[in-house]
Amino acid sequence: MALNSVNTNVGAMIALQNLNSTNSELATVQARINTGKKVGSAKDNGAVWAIAQSQRSESTALNSVKESLQRGQSTVDVAMAAGETVSDLLVQMKEKALAASDTTLNTTSRNALAEDFKALRDQIGKTVANAEFNGANMLKTSGTTVQALANAKGTSSITVQAQNMGLGGTVLTASLSSTVTFTTATQAKGIVSLMNTALDKVSTALTKLGTGSKALGTHLDFTTKLQDSLDAGVGNLVDADLAKESARLQALQTKQQLGIQALSIANSSSSTLLSLFR
Repeated sequence: MALNSVNTNVGAMIALQNLNSTNSELATVQARINTGKKVGSAKDNGAVWAIAQSQRSESTALNSVKESLQRGQSTVDVAMAAGETVSDLLVQMKEKALAASDTTLNTTSRNALAEDFKALRDQIGKTVANAEFNGANMLKTSGTTVQALANAKGTSSITVQAQNMGLGGTVLTASLSSTVTFTTATQAKGIVSLMNTALDKVSTALTKLGTGSKALGTHLDFTTKLQDSLDAGVGNLVDADLAKESARLQALQTKQQLGIQALSIANSSSSTLLSLFR
């Protein structure tokens, strides 16, 4: 039999405990709706929060990887554009030298061709000197070799070797120097051979640069997809189902109102004892 006492109201105690529990759940649901997260801090779920934080760190670090890959790709693409210009200039130089190798050509005409040849030769030097992106030049002597980040830990990189296309450099060979020219048909004929060799080497160098640029681009696409997957994984761990939380909010608000009513009824029960003393 329940004790009829004005000092101890067991019903009110139980109603208050239930109301406090409902208010606590309601606060949790409201926090999830406000933040959109079911795990917003370590106190919500320490293990899940730690995993999510680790993946966030990985995803954020991939921003630096993407920037490095984009910077490397731009550097290589600038070098390729300049290299293609060098190849076009070599084709024109070969044309001039071949025309000058004609023994029936008079001296005036050959000298004119030689001037055109020297102008094209000098343009190669200017093209190589200006093939720069963000302070990096892959075509000049001791040019920059691209080493782009390949992972978020910084333990791997994608390397694209510099290609020295300067006059007298390793690609154009030492024979094709900044002073190469011709004055006779025999000299012009010898330069035609040099042009053929230089064109082959420039094509090989451009192939290497093109392969490197493609590798950087492919890895950039992969890194973007990897980052998206990591972000989606973090979302699966910590994001709240707002449709579900909305339904819970409605239920808890109703439960809260009922709890208040129950507490009010329990608190008023002791007043019935007054009727015993009338």
